[in-house]
Amino acid sequence: MTVICWFRRVLRLDDHPALAAAAQEGPVIPLVILDPAEARAHPASAQRQAMALPDLDAALRRQGSRLIVRRGDPAAVLAQVIRDSGARAVHATQGLPFAQDDGLGAAVDQAGARLHLHPLADLVPRGSVLTGGGTRFKVFTPFWRALRRSHIADPLPAPRLSAPDAWPGSDGLDWPEARAAMDRGWDVVARHVQAGESAAQDRLDAFLDRVDARYAERRDVPADGDATSGLSDALAVGEISARRLWHKALNAQDHGQGGIEDLLRELAWREFARELFDAAPDLDRTCWRPEWNDFSWRGDNAQAEAWRQGRTGVPMVDAGMRELFATGRMHNRVRMIAASFLVKHLMTDWRVGLDWFARCLTDWDAASNAMNWQWVAGCGPDASPFFRVFNPDTQAAKFDRQRRYRDAWLDPKAPGARDFAAAAPRSWVLDPDPAPLVDLDRGRQRALDAYAAFRR
Repeated sequence: MTVICWFRRVLRLDDHPALAAAAQEGPVIPLVILDPAEARAHPASAQRQAMALPDLDAALRRQGSRLIVRRGDPAAVLAQVIRDSGARAVHATQGLPFAQDDGLGAAVDQAGARLHLHPLADLVPRGSVLTGGGTRFKVFTPFWRALRRSHIADPLPAPRLSAPDAWPGSDGLDWPEARAAMDRGWDVVARHVQAGESAAQDRLDAFLDRVDARYAERRDVPADGDATSGLSDALAVGEISARRLWHKALNAQDHGQGGIEDLLRELAWREFARELFDAAPDLDRTCWRPEWNDFSWRGDNAQAEAWRQGRTGVPMVDAGMRELFATGRMHNRVRMIAASFLVKHLMTDWRVGLDWFARCLTDWDAASNAMNWQWVAGCGPDASPFFRVFNPDTQAAKFDRQRRYRDAWLDPKAPGARDFAAAAPRSWVLDPDPAPLVDLDRGRQRALDAYAAFRR
């Protein structure tokens, strides 16, 4: 019986529960659906997924299989491929936290097949790590302790696949809607991407060879490119699973490698975000603490546009925003600095920043993006209090003492600055030395005054 496996942001063969289940039923048609609506909403993430497809297709062809790519609305595409192939079942991963499953089951059923949705290969099933009272954790540290004591299932090996008697047509590996949305940025961002499942496995092995006891300290230094694994984008598009990373890291720890516990803790933050998003699917739209929906943030505004374009006049913020646009990535410490500046110094709604990150990040993850923005804004669970206002200059002095990071993105002669200029839309103002939008001390006081009024 021919079945379809929809590679739904799980762009790998290893540890792929839906693929393993499909392979047990019969010949498998591996399918990727490129949704134009996703390309418009998350163009950098869409580009990153598109760049993973050649490696995935090559891995499938080594097994005598191939990747079928279709473009369009997922429900309509699934129904059409079922009709084209005569497939009797569709196996896919659950959409949360990337998309809802509404309408998929009905479309598949009407086309004459069955839809089987499998859990993501996260560390634990959603809702399985609970407090002593049987409720979900709302604070990270006790969640982390409970997760560390939990059983993490072994990753599934890549299954052997058999081919159907006939293949349905394929639209090819390119994603033209994403390419159009990225415009000049496509070629620039592409230079900063290492795509594919095999590349992700190689990066993990190389990182585990070099990580040491100073990992937690070094990962806060944005100019230290070797300090982190660089795997966030591979995790986000599913080139590698969290379970595979976890177990390989534990093996390195068993062999005496330092810094592993801090690495596992970072994976746990990703897991915590997914728990929160599973419990509150509107986490990316509504303040988790409902009283914060009445806070006096500004909507989108001209200063927010200057923030997006990397011309706030605050060097650490501008360097981060330019790195984001040119590479699809931003160092984690700098993300906190740039986000705090937007929601506190510029008093702009956190959802304005969330939407921009969702457009620009190649490692975009709906759950982590929502949790992190609400954390910075002070309106989420286990959040940084609003009165904690990052001073970007103080942060820069602490974590970029030699100006290596700022110079890489702000010095017009530096490769990073040239990349940003090449990627930026022609309509943007490329000011190498913009005047500050706000005095940092006065901006901080304005935020604190607003918070005091809100509490009253």
